Amino acid sequence: MLHRTEGIVLKTDSFGEADLIVTYLTSGYGIVRTFAKSPRKIKSRFGSSLEPLTHSRISFWGKEDAALPRLTQSDIMQSFHSIRDVLKSFLKVSEIIELTLSFMPEMDASKKVYSLLVETLHAVDAGNDTTLLFTCYKVKFLEIVGYLPRLNGCGRCGREGDAFYLSHGTVLCKRCSKGYEASFCISPGAVHLYASLLGWSFSKINRIKPSEAILRELSMLLDEHVKYIMERNLKTTTFKIS
Repeated sequence: MLHRTEGIVLKTDSFGEADLIVTYLTSGYGIVRTFAKSPRKIKSRFGSSLEPLTHSRISFWGKEDAALPRLTQSDIMQSFHSIRDVLKSFLKVSEIIELTLSFMPEMDASKKVYSLLVETLHAVDAGNDTTLLFTCYKVKFLEIVGYLPRLNGCGRCGREGDAFYLSHGTVLCKRCSKGYEASFCISPGAVHLYASLLGWSFSKINRIKPSEAILRELSMLLDEHVKYIMERNLKTTTFKIS
């Protein structure tokens, strides 16, 4: 059966001397791993369309339950080569790609996640504030996949609280937190930024102008929350630019 959809290349893995396993986030099928025949040869018909982050119209052949359908066509819509050319931007994009791959099962379509990634790549490609964009991506992505931390009140009773507990994934008030050790104290500014990122459409995010300290505070909390859920660090967060 032939399948047609749009997809973004998340990663590629070598297979044999000239073949590739290409992992896409697609609009119609979610995460899809495909087999690409001989794309590493000089005269490959796929050209540069299998470079990481490339947004393409693709076709692949295989039964619905096929573990590795064969990629038959890939036509570039947007290459996003400018992101790949800037190491800092590419590493940050790689981080949200790893996050996406870690939380999304294969062949489980989510148009919301797909649209969110496309919008993020276009915004980064246009030169917008990458730290704010990636923090926004994490917040909105975690909301879609059901792992959003609660910061706007105690997760047990709803009362106000300023301490976040990783083991609970929420802020707890003083009464409900007895017997537990807080992971972070969170400032009102970080809570307000969090609410803004959740409530505003992605196209308006750059109107938000948080201080570096508040943005760093929220970003660190999200990273620790993800680390606690996954029981490990994202590999891309450990890479340092010298």
